[in-house]
Amino acid sequence: MDPKSLLDRIDEKACLDFLSTMVQHKSHSETEGEKDLARFMAKELEKIGVEAELQAFDEGRRFNTIGRLKGQGGGKSLLFNGHLDTNPVTEGWTVDPYAGLVDDKFIYGIGVSNMKAGDAAYFCAVKTLLDAGIKLKGDVILTFVVGELQGGVGTLAAIKSGVKADYFINSEPSDLVAVTMHAAALSYVIELTGDTRHLSKREESVDAIAAACDIIPRINAMTFSGARSDVHRSVNRGHVGVVHGALGRNLEEWRPPQVADFVRLKGSCRYAPGQTQEGVLADLDKELRALEDRFPGLKAKLVPEMIEGRPLMPPFEVSPDSRIVRSINAAYEAVRGQKQPTGAITPTRFYGTDAGHLYHELGMEGIVCGPGGRYNTMPDERVDIVDFLDMIRVYMLTILDICEAV
Repeated sequence: MDPKSLLDRIDEKACLDFLSTMVQHKSHSETEGEKDLARFMAKELEKIGVEAELQAFDEGRRFNTIGRLKGQGGGKSLLFNGHLDTNPVTEGWTVDPYAGLVDDKFIYGIGVSNMKAGDAAYFCAVKTLLDAGIKLKGDVILTFVVGELQGGVGTLAAIKSGVKADYFINSEPSDLVAVTMHAAALSYVIELTGDTRHLSKREESVDAIAAACDIIPRINAMTFSGARSDVHRSVNRGHVGVVHGALGRNLEEWRPPQVADFVRLKGSCRYAPGQTQEGVLADLDKELRALEDRFPGLKAKLVPEMIEGRPLMPPFEVSPDSRIVRSINAAYEAVRGQKQPTGAITPTRFYGTDAGHLYHELGMEGIVCGPGGRYNTMPDERVDIVDFLDMIRVYMLTILDICEAV
């Protein structure tokens, strides 16, 4: 079948209705609604003729939905990856976050950008191909995971169960940009201990707040050692997001005439493939030792922050010459008539995604490319309708290229 006529078979209203129904499931992380959406996706996969598995993990408390469309043999396999769980609703919404409202430009709802539109796009791509009677040589694996918001525990469970393919597409919101690299994440705590005095004798003190004010912009401007190239260095970023300063480790605030002798900073760093957590921590520690030199008597302590049960998101990288990159680039150009932006692109290069686990654990070549992004995780979260529908088309052409029609 001619590709253009195949793309014309997309039932745009049905695709938007399906995404709206997904939004109407209140699938906040680690809730019953998350389980309900996983069950819904399994039933919908079975309806279109895709083998579906409701995959339990975390001692049966959470479920991934895994779909497998078996090919006829001889083609490469392609895995799609996206998460069903969503962030909570914030203040400032002007539309019902659970209605799945569609107007003439957008579809709205909590999690529609992060990342139910991506999930729905690859489901609808496969459904449209099956409705058209297309048979494929290679397998298509559709993974609808949970727990990405807890460090990717769902994708790690799927990997442990044996899920894999020749190539993958992670559908995190990228505004249809092809992301070939993103950073790893590291969280940390810094404790600065000074020496208090009454403000009348401030010159004798070691002011922990003054030291914090000195170090914060330095951390925020950091890149890290060991970057393989300028592109790798471009995904480096230091950040301080929490500052507490007062008297003592209990941060007593009732005595402001005294110089603060204790500050606790919390922050996060992003680093590239080829760089290491140990190297980043060493670079941070070097900055802290220099801070001690600038503030004689100050003691600075650095500790990486680990949350039990939440794995670190590793970095991701793929060569721009990889077949999956070239395939999705060609599909995008066929749909939109222009070159697809490709590379380590802001802000997506600072994301953490399950692509890192697929790359790190399985050595798979893949790409991060999905609808949504510009209105991500904000009040009135929404996705451009044209982007959602074009993503379906791009995924369809990529499936046909990688898996090959019989």
